[in-house]
Amino acid sequence: MKHRHILAPQIIAAAVVATVSINAAQPAGGWAQVAARFSNSVQQAGIIGASLLFVKDGAMAHEAMAGLQDQATGRLVDRDTIFHWASITKTFTGVAIMQLRDRGFFSLDDPVVKYVPELREVHNPFGDISQVTIRHLMSHSGGFRAGTWPWGGDQPWHPFEPTRWAQLVAMMPYTELQFRPGTKYSYSNPGVIFLGRIIELFSGDDYEVYIAKNILMPLGMSRTFFDRAPAYLVAHRSHSYRVTDEGVREQPFDFDTGITVSNGGLNAPLGDMAKYLAFLIDGNDTILKRSSLLEMATPQVRAADGEGGSGEDVQAGLSCFIERHGGVDLVGHSGDQNGFISHLYIHRPSRSGYVVSFNTDVTSARDSRRTTRAVDDEVRDAIVGAFWDKSGR
Repeated sequence: MKHRHILAPQIIAAAVVATVSINAAQPAGGWAQVAARFSNSVQQAGIIGASLLFVKDGAMAHEAMAGLQDQATGRLVDRDTIFHWASITKTFTGVAIMQLRDRGFFSLDDPVVKYVPELREVHNPFGDISQVTIRHLMSHSGGFRAGTWPWGGDQPWHPFEPTRWAQLVAMMPYTELQFRPGTKYSYSNPGVIFLGRIIELFSGDDYEVYIAKNILMPLGMSRTFFDRAPAYLVAHRSHSYRVTDEGVREQPFDFDTGITVSNGGLNAPLGDMAKYLAFLIDGNDTILKRSSLLEMATPQVRAADGEGGSGEDVQAGLSCFIERHGGVDLVGHSGDQNGFISHLYIHRPSRSGYVVSFNTDVTSARDSRRTTRAVDDEVRDAIVGAFWDKSGR
């Protein structure tokens, strides 16, 4: 049985539907314009609730919140609101892999099958399965399919995702590599599950326990949890929605991600994500060497828009993406699952970055600009224009 490691609660004063400057030493600059654009875009797109946080020099500098955490109760999004971060979880998986690598357990260029022998059942038309390395999994260049559960899903009794390792193993004889490992990019959730398996093998802990002990606790992320919210945090858990041309539909989300937890099981409020963002920007040698963080942001293979990264100029690093927007290089990762859409970006030259989360996936066949993804892009462009430029400011 998987353990859902929950840390002690932390009481934080709420700032409701407001734009707030947290660090008085940090001038507001263009934040008023960024926040206004964020709020207006959220409202115009029909997004029910969203939060935005900007971190600089290791501290929360600015934040903005808009809309509702729960449409039924009318509860506003506030600083306590817990969002689901979906595939941003993959960056935690990457940090964990680098920690274990730095401790001498393996090399990133080791064959994955050396530690996940069940992969021998996968068909590789390009040669032996030992061609697939840990590095390939981290850069989505191993050749595996995108989805973890490609069959079924059309019946209410079908699982949302495989919850047990045995289910994934049963699919391996029916899995085929789509290209020669290391030669191209294709976003793959199964590949990240294999990374989670390696973390559990060398640590002796469930994935969630390892992450709690080696990342969450050292960073003081005391209100972060995986999967189902404990009773004392249920009221703060944001609901999620899908909005289409046909209307609004609430998404059932409080489910067990099971064996796929290393892909997207993370839930956290903005305050906790600020601590994680500061770590990614500046490093913390007690958690992971700065040189290893920089190594993660080294381009490995050209990637594609909308598959973890965004834009026309995007490359996959190790469990992150390197993108160029407005002539500025950013490191980031997106998340998208069951109505929640999120993004994390850092701009290391200015020691700053931001996270944004939306509890609504808006799509429209009538208006391509009226989507959550379009708002996500607008927020990024506004922050690049207001805070980052080609000079590396």
